[in-house]
Amino acid sequence: MAPDETQALWLEFAEDKTNRALRDRLILTYAPLVKYVAGRLGSGLPAHVEEGDLVSYGLLGLIGAIERYDPGRDIKFETYAIARIKGAIIDELRAMDWVPRSVRARARHIERAMADLEARLHRAPTDAEIASKLGIEVDELEDSLTEIARSSIAALDELWTISSSGGDQVALIDTIEDTQGPEPQSALAQTELKEALGESIARLPEREKLVVTLYYYEELTLREIGQVLGVTESRVSQLHTKAILRLKARLAGAGSRPAGGDSPRSP
Repeated sequence: MAPDETQALWLEFAEDKTNRALRDRLILTYAPLVKYVAGRLGSGLPAHVEEGDLVSYGLLGLIGAIERYDPGRDIKFETYAIARIKGAIIDELRAMDWVPRSVRARARHIERAMADLEARLHRAPTDAEIASKLGIEVDELEDSLTEIARSSIAALDELWTISSSGGDQVALIDTIEDTQGPEPQSALAQTELKEALGESIARLPEREKLVVTLYYYEELTLREIGQVLGVTESRVSQLHTKAILRLKARLAGAGSRPAGGDSPRSP
């Protein structure tokens, strides 16, 4: 469908959101977005999770996005819809609770070890230092990172709270929904989180920073990133998982400090 036709369709649907024929035409127009998001998320999931199921979950998110989208807002529908589609898929997978508790616990232990070491060393800890802190060998740490990566779906799409006192939740990358027009407090929280995230990414070890940049901003697959770095796809997956756990630890630390403190921000 040509851009002008799509715009006309949006304007017509905005005037009559009960028109199912118009809604169905929009669903067909943007259905490839669901396939794209499902493919991206599915690449890191266990083999028993079918991509067809992810597409079904994502389709519900697309329908919700179409019904709630305001074409008068200064945001592309694709950007808005991708966030809704991802959210719908992730919510459904979380409801299924398919990730073993042992894997979740291991991820929390590694995350806490990274945070403790970074606070003490004032730099990103090495694999050997993290393994020593956990009382395991480096090989065991790498195996754990691989297992966490296989069961991880949230990554930078996960919702975060900007402060420890129950502030607004925003995604690390995507634009959040705004159903009531501009809300300065929410916008400020999102801006602060993006700034903290940007600073934290800039302080990642070089290879982890490159993986994050290539995966989330250049949209390369893990296999393609492996070709760029000259390492295996499994190693890229480990680097990605370490980066995410490190970012979570830093942002959690940033959110727990009192507001207005004298110390500089160091997520």
